[in-house]
Amino acid sequence: MWEDLKLAKKRLHEKGLTLVIVKDSIVLFESKAHGVFAFIEALDKFGDKMRGTSVADKVVGKAIALLCIYAGVLAVYASTISAKAKQVFENHNIYFEWGRLVEKILDASGEDVCPFEKTAMEIDDPKEAYGKLKALLENLKSG
Repeated sequence: MWEDLKLAKKRLHEKGLTLVIVKDSIVLFESKAHGVFAFIEALDKFGDKMRGTSVADKVVGKAIALLCIYAGVLAVYASTISAKAKQVFENHNIYFEWGRLVEKILDASGEDVCPFEKTAMEIDDPKEAYGKLKALLENLKSG
């Protein structure tokens, strides 16, 4: 786990990525896509293979934290983490590291809370979170 997290973190920073997922010293997935899109793409592609992975993500809010729990992720590094995400990881005994702690994750405009964060706000069940966040993603994709 430690080596996987170290590798994920290194690639995130060196390659300017937004998400890196590593398992057994093998990079399973990496992306430059922003927000929840890349994480849900990885979940849909790898399913149960996500169990036991280490994740390095540029921005982790409660939405991503719940998806990490749903996926069975062992360890997380976040360049930026929200207070709510930190709480989720603590409640589920997930090892995590971070660079910067913020109160909330904002949308691309920086004016409002991220729509995925708004959806995740009142959810505590990771399976429910996955369903609702995926539905929101499909909704946003279809315009």
